[in-house]
Amino acid sequence: MTPEARIGAAIVVLDRVLAGEPAERALTTWARASRFAGSRDRAAIRDHVYDVLRRRRSAQALSGQAEPTGRALMIGLLVAQGHDPATVFTGQGYGPAPLSDSERAALAAAPSAGDLPEAVALDVPDWLAGPLRARLGDDFGATMALMQTRAPVFLRVNAARLDRAGATAALAAEGIATLPSHLANGALEVTEGASRTRSAQSYLSGLVELQDAASQAAVESLPLAEGQRVLDYCAGGGGKVLAMAARCRGTWFAHDADPRRMADLPARAERAGVPVRRITTPEAAALAPFDLVLTDVPCTGTGTWRRTPEAKWTLTPARLAALVATQADILDRAGALVRPGGVLAYMTCSLLEAENGDQIAAYLARAPHYRLDRERRFGPLDGGDGFYLACLRRL
Repeated sequence: MTPEARIGAAIVVLDRVLAGEPAERALTTWARASRFAGSRDRAAIRDHVYDVLRRRRSAQALSGQAEPTGRALMIGLLVAQGHDPATVFTGQGYGPAPLSDSERAALAAAPSAGDLPEAVALDVPDWLAGPLRARLGDDFGATMALMQTRAPVFLRVNAARLDRAGATAALAAEGIATLPSHLANGALEVTEGASRTRSAQSYLSGLVELQDAASQAAVESLPLAEGQRVLDYCAGGGGKVLAMAARCRGTWFAHDADPRRMADLPARAERAGVPVRRITTPEAAALAPFDLVLTDVPCTGTGTWRRTPEAKWTLTPARLAALVATQADILDRAGALVRPGGVLAYMTCSLLEAENGDQIAAYLARAPHYRLDRERRFGPLDGGDGFYLACLRRL
């Protein structure tokens, strides 16, 4: 496909996303219907789509269009990147049709990037700008600007199998270049060959796993000890229980409200050489209490907007309120499963204080048998995703 054709395909996918279809599903649907597209074409189209979604608000403003369409957003993105849309929208090489007179007029009347209101220029929904600024302070602008860019790819070295230097060498032999991350002892940032990661033998054999560096740092901060019984209460795909198990020997349990999310966990655990028991009822007397219960709770994901940019545009105040209520319920349930002297760990990938410090303060007010042991916050300016950890000790 020509570069113009890839942009044309991205416009088709974006229109599906704007109609309510999740971005990944829209990309998969397009790819299945377009067998002529090679892997490089699909990767380029995906990059276009996600670049637009990260800058959806500013792209629309720079296009001069009153309503968002895939075509308008791609025009605005090209402007933001310093390109003249007329050189791409030519109708040649299966590319998008030439700019119409109305599109040219809209572009001529559109504000420049330097004249956009701050929330528009930084691609932040108005209702979230205040809470984010309150949490981030002077880092608000730089953090939101970073959220407009692509996220780095990080790997977690399976410390039970080899050290970081060994993993670096093994990956390099497969054409994947990495650098050590300062955030976590086992974190490697992929600097070249990221697209080959999932097919690399180092990955397939369990020497490394894909995991954000801030997430790794949070797991490294957990007070784990040899021989503990540990429950990952919101396990999902199991990345954190595997990361914990790489640190020390113990008995590992995984639970999720939707067991289907754990479908890949057995294969991942086998690859990593770690026995993990999936359980549906952690409250069962034969299982509880646990030495440590980790709750990586459902959240808004505001700390991961570089990876999931469509989430910033679909989040609503009602959805935030529902998530805060769910988080409180999980804390109440999981807190009852910890032995006296044990730890309840709470994590989010959110930057919003309503889901972080405020949530923990509210729980401690209704659970006086717990005290706050440690609290850590990570922001994108630190190098990884936005992340929050609180460790509560049961008295």
